[in-house]
Amino acid sequence: MNGKFLGLILFSQICLVAGQLWLKHSMNMTHHTTMDRSLFAKIFLAGIAAMTLWFFLWLGLMRHFDLSYLYPFEGLSPILLVIGANFFLHEKMTLQLWIGTLFISAGLSLVAMS
Repeated sequence: MNGKFLGLILFSQICLVAGQLWLKHSMNMTHHTTMDRSLFAKIFLAGIAAMTLWFFLWLGLMRHFDLSYLYPFEGLSPILLVIGANFFLHEKMTLQLWIGTLFISAGLSLVAMS
């Protein structure tokens, strides 16, 4: 595998995480009594666009690599998502959440090595 494909794999995971964070942020906006509908639409559509980009990147990557090779990279998304939720959404991360996230990522890595 060359650096181009590794970059695409990592970019696809970033698109997945960004999409989830934007969709969550837009859903949080619906709790406010005075919601800026224009801003909501922009953030919501950015989330859908990022998730769509991830989907088509992932399909393209599956053409070139075995799923058993690609799937371990999915182990990055829980870690990136927890960091993003903490940093961008200001969600409180407990030690239990961090340990659980690390177990999920470690489990995916173990499956990939078998």
